[in-house]
Amino acid sequence: MKDFKAKEFKDNQKKVIVFHGLCKGCGLCIEKCPFKAIKFSTKDLGVHSTPTVEIDLDKCTACGICEVTCPDSALKIEKFKKIINHESC
Repeated sequence: MKDFKAKEFKDNQKKVIVFHGLCKGCGLCIEKCPFKAIKFSTKDLGVHSTPTVEIDLDKCTACGICEVTCPDSALKIEKFKKIINHESC
């Protein structure tokens, strides 16, 4: 049986987690993303051997639209808080 591990796409402002075991490859997240930051993966397959998705972090704003539109809860968005050092201001 194939092990469907989550894949993280992360930079210093956000983390997007794609759960390959939940993604059915419907493409709804791709269709709804206003920034065109999501595309079908050429490397990873979902639970039904359908393409799963990957995230372009340069385009992604972590708006969360993909997370709420995914019918299978296959995406999770985490925004990181900015830490401001007031002493250096």
